Amino acid sequence: MARKRRQDRDPIHGIVLVDKPKGLTSNAVLQKVMRMLNAQKGGHTGALDPFATGLLPICLGEATKVSGLLLDADKRYLATLKLGEATTTGDLDGEVILTQSVPELTDALLESTLEGFLGEGEQVPPMFSALKHQGKPLYEYARQGIEIERPARPIHIKSLKLLSFQPDEIQFEVLCSKGTYVRTLGEDIAKALNTVGHLTALRRTQTGSLTADQMLSLEALEEKVAEGEPSLFPLDIALTDTPSLTLNDEQVDFLRHGGMLKIEKPDADIEQVRLYDAQGQIVAMGEWHPKTGLLKAKRVFQFA
Repeated sequence: MARKRRQDRDPIHGIVLVDKPKGLTSNAVLQKVMRMLNAQKGGHTGALDPFATGLLPICLGEATKVSGLLLDADKRYLATLKLGEATTTGDLDGEVILTQSVPELTDALLESTLEGFLGEGEQVPPMFSALKHQGKPLYEYARQGIEIERPARPIHIKSLKLLSFQPDEIQFEVLCSKGTYVRTLGEDIAKALNTVGHLTALRRTQTGSLTADQMLSLEALEEKVAEGEPSLFPLDIALTDTPSLTLNDEQVDFLRHGGMLKIEKPDADIEQVRLYDAQGQIVAMGEWHPKTGLLKAKRVFQFA
């Protein structure tokens, strides 16, 4: 059977929380979900490496307008770090390029080492990454043996907990800012322990306010779709940390046509707000104009 053309698919709006399996790229998961749901438009919110598993939010239709907020959100991971062996990629998919002895590990040593990575810092992105240089992903250069100079980028490690350890292996949980490469963090932890290392497992358990207990495997999603059960979350599930306001029909129409509303901020620290109509349907993301103080629409959602 021939695949449907994109324009023949359905205008589906919402977020699917997928448990990405090991071995697939994030884009491959996105394409599978879009075909399952016959969706016209979609995007994922923060790629996971092929060896990694866990929470991969897939935004469909109008939900793609909030994907940037999820890309910018903090992420939580569970990681397993193998000590004594460095690989080309920083994970188990690469070739071992260096071996070193591993010091005797203790709770005190590991706790103090991990504590040193907390807070604001800088990180040099790995060569095996999708970051672009002159229009090409860095991993394409890396596969050719070409090293590109990469500037360090600011990151924030908000939580870093030791879960367990063996003589040559550490399991830890990290909550970190966008742009943090946990593979590189693992290599840096190994270096701080006077050895080398690489990740053998990585699982994302949280993106912003979205958590792993809400996600479905591809198999479970396929079963739900076949049974006609709902598998989509509304797009505002990604916005629960943002305050909300309800507008009347006249205000909604005015806002949709580019107007700005004279509504005072509920709190001086609020930057953005969710805007709903009287029926409880989200209509836009709003923000206050810095000069006029008027509320304007930043992203307008059209579900029709």
